[in-house]
Amino acid sequence: MAHDLSSPDAAPQRPGASSVERWPGSSAARALSAAVRFITAPVRHLVDLWRRSIQARVVIGTLTLSAVLAILAGEVLLRQVTDRILDDKVDASLAQAALGADDAQSQLDSAEIGNFFDVGPEIRNLIRSLARGDEARDQFDVVIIGPLNPSTGTDGSGGSLASGGVNRRSIPAALMQQVRAEPGSWWAYSTLYFKDRDRPAEPGLVVGSQLRVPTTGQNYALFYVFPLAEQQQTLFVVRSALITTGVVLVVLLGTIAWLVTRQVVTPVRLARRIAERLAAGRLEERMHVRGKDDIARLGVSFNQMASSLQRQIRQLEELSRVQRRFVADVSHELRTPLTTVRMAADVLHDSREDFDPVTARSAELLQGELDRFEGLLTDLLEISRFDAGAAVLDLSDVDIRDVARRVDDWAAPLAAQRGTRVSVSVPDEPCYAEADVRRLERIVRNLVVNAITYGEGRDVEVTVATGSDAVALTVRDYGVGLKSGEEVLVFNRFWRADPARARTRGGTGLGLSIAIEDTALHGGRLDACGRPGRGSLFRLTLPRRAGDRLGESPLPLEMVEPAAPVAVGGPYARFPGSRGSMR
Repeated sequence: MAHDLSSPDAAPQRPGASSVERWPGSSAARALSAAVRFITAPVRHLVDLWRRSIQARVVIGTLTLSAVLAILAGEVLLRQVTDRILDDKVDASLAQAALGADDAQSQLDSAEIGNFFDVGPEIRNLIRSLARGDEARDQFDVVIIGPLNPSTGTDGSGGSLASGGVNRRSIPAALMQQVRAEPGSWWAYSTLYFKDRDRPAEPGLVVGSQLRVPTTGQNYALFYVFPLAEQQQTLFVVRSALITTGVVLVVLLGTIAWLVTRQVVTPVRLARRIAERLAAGRLEERMHVRGKDDIARLGVSFNQMASSLQRQIRQLEELSRVQRRFVADVSHELRTPLTTVRMAADVLHDSREDFDPVTARSAELLQGELDRFEGLLTDLLEISRFDAGAAVLDLSDVDIRDVARRVDDWAAPLAAQRGTRVSVSVPDEPCYAEADVRRLERIVRNLVVNAITYGEGRDVEVTVATGSDAVALTVRDYGVGLKSGEEVLVFNRFWRADPARARTRGGTGLGLSIAIEDTALHGGRLDACGRPGRGSLFRLTLPRRAGDRLGESPLPLEMVEPAAPVAVGGPYARFPGSRGSMR
């Protein structure tokens, strides 16, 4: 059981008891609390630094762990030092109090009291004799309280004598009861009070025992009061030394961790910056390598990788340049013979009625394939312009409603041939956007042709809408649709939804590729979605002003099922709203 040095009611203990009270108000808890407050104050900054910096994580982790270890080690050392100092003080005080009690009892046994009923002078002489002490021993005060008589219930409250100005309140009540009840020596920690009110209270150790006056048979309580101010000062010095040592050790470990991690993190940061420059196209960037350690070998490997990437990228760029040049040259070179073949094919096609059926059919097939071949050359030339970065915009304010209507008129013959009905739904208010009208019409035309081609003869719906900072157009068909993952593949060059990639539906396979290139040139976005057998939806979104940041599209990208069954086949028909508003 431990006892509080500052409590006057602390429970007494017999000499030799092993429990010793720790010094009140341990600084370890205060230091830990201060450290926690210091760490949690800039929480947001530390969290951000923790997420961004490996060096910060290592240093903060080292500081935290070393601080915890320093606090734990300091607490253990402080407890051990406190135990040793207080144990030594208790042992010395008990021995000195025992000698004093024996000496006092001997003086009472041999004293000759003049007045049988008045032992006061003898007690006062005893106080003076005991309080002189020995300069070689610790300082102490003596308090005698009495008489004590358990049989009559007298507890000595009638009077007390004390040396050194110590107040009777310094004697713990529990210790007083124990001394009164049983003979022997008892001790307890206490807070010492003095008759001089200007003198502050201080911790102390009180040892008590009984004295018996032979002539009267009365018992008195003898208390030795030992101040612990010197021990308190010693513990304060030890505690300050432990705190100072712990702080210096934590700072030293943090500095070492910072220096060590700096040696590793600095090359990594340099490699990151160079990698960013390489990604930006500065392929000549290299790391500066010094030494032959692991970091230096990493730098050598990084430079070798960068050189290899630079060589391969330049090879690919050269190959791509040659390929683009080849496509452009071939496309241009094919123009001249194609013109000659076109003229001859036109003559044959115009005279097909004079031929036999087989030759007439051949003339028709030749005309159709020449149209396809000419469209392919045109698309290849346009793709080569995109690849070469030569495509430019001729901007003007365009009403996207007019574009949708013109494309509807243009696609009418193809829709009639396929048995498809095209409907155009536009708002009443203008839908102006700053765009290249030729390229914009080509985008919408490619989307509508694609919807008619793969619509299986079902309806095609074109919807136009405008928002605060963007305009949008959607083309919805109810044909073969798109499988999962094909929403991106559909814009690849020469990609076809038909797994066999057969040309059963015509086209060059470049229409949607050109459409997405034209859209990107405007700073817009072209999205697609679909479900197999349920059709597909393409959405074009353009900023109202060229160069502005593209906001949210005014039309959703979602497959809305029709309210009524979709007509299949039948002659070409145009909705009444195809030339105006249909909502």
